[in-house]
Amino acid sequence: MKIEQHTPVIRRSAAFTLIEIVITLTIIAILASGSIYLLKGQIDSAKDTRVDSDIQGIAIALQTYESRALRKPTTEQGLRALVEKPTIEPIPENYRASLKDMPKDPWGQEYKYRIPPQKSKDEFDLWSVGPDGQDGTEDDIGNWKKVSK
Repeated sequence: MKIEQHTPVIRRSAAFTLIEIVITLTIIAILASGSIYLLKGQIDSAKDTRVDSDIQGIAIALQTYESRALRKPTTEQGLRALVEKPTIEPIPENYRASLKDMPKDPWGQEYKYRIPPQKSKDEFDLWSVGPDGQDGTEDDIGNWKKVSK
């Protein structure tokens, strides 16, 4: 009589091993960090574009103010004159707010305004201090043409 020996059968379960999961998560993390790095440039570009459109909107509000007050606000009155009636001379007789609140740039700073202009070919200078928050630096974005480097 012959005795059969059964060899144990190793059955592999259908689940993932810990190493497979760790490798997959590592690959996903690498791809995600690369995507975030590439998107950073897009976000900066979007902020610059927003500043340009904000400047155009504020310029329109300044024209509206001028049509009612017969002059643009002075540098001392600033852009606040578009939101509330100026208390500094010359005070317009026919005042109406042109904006609901003071506009802020994408970095949380108020826009700057100066009349007569020093940099722009428009009737006024209107600008954001840019990402560094410092006025008069290279990253300022205004209604004047940027000098190419």
